Amino acid sequence: MRRAAVLGSPIAHSRSPVLHAAAYAALGLDWDYQAIEVTSGGLAEFRASLDETWIGLSLTMPLKTEALGIVDELTPEAERIGAVNTITIQGGTWFGSNTDVPAMTALLDGVTGNATILGAGATARSAVVALADLGVSDIVIWARRTEPALTLASYAESLGIGARGQSGPVDAALLQAPIVVNTLPGDAASHWASAIPDPTDGVLLDAAYDPWPPPMTLRWPAHLVRSGFDLLLNQAARQVESWTGLPAPRSAMADALLSTIPKQTLDRALH
Repeated sequence: MRRAAVLGSPIAHSRSPVLHAAAYAALGLDWDYQAIEVTSGGLAEFRASLDETWIGLSLTMPLKTEALGIVDELTPEAERIGAVNTITIQGGTWFGSNTDVPAMTALLDGVTGNATILGAGATARSAVVALADLGVSDIVIWARRTEPALTLASYAESLGIGARGQSGPVDAALLQAPIVVNTLPGDAASHWASAIPDPTDGVLLDAAYDPWPPPMTLRWPAHLVRSGFDLLLNQAARQVESWTGLPAPRSAMADALLSTIPKQTLDRALH
């Protein structure tokens, strides 16, 4: 028996256990994967409670930056991003990495033009790196508070991207960018959903998936949406591969994920 889990707060909504359980079953592995509530400041204490059966952890808010000071080693990409969403445990050593960025670049591959990012947290930071890797040269970052938006814009500029940070009222013009990345929770994004231009031909990468469908995904043209489920599946597959050393059974994982989604919104679930 090997054990793994997704940690964060709140965590009850997470679909990661569905994805990972399907993956390990398809691979014939007797592994256990759970969702465990760990609040800010609790990661070090949680680490101390683990035994040798643990092989990996998935991290979500608010632990992605906290993990930087808890892991023993960081991959260059996680260090560059300044956020960890995956911990691989080998011989008692914690290795921190980030699967969000490659998952995002895969979903946006081939999309060109300037971008808007809504939000300025750890997921937005990963989006900045992904967009930089894709060659995007101009980004506007909107956040509910000015300081985080400006801080993330400064980070984007350090990667060679022209960036502007702003806050304030909803600006519908920002949703006309060829690429829009939403990292806001559903309640905060609802105001933006009502401002979506009609028609729009930009691509939306919406990291939200609970409640489903989130307001922006619901209002955006379905064929242009890269959903939170797309992102979750892509990053989880990379975690499975990191921990098992085997190719992730993506079809089995996708089928399990789709089984959790209302049929009337399946067209917006997986790209």
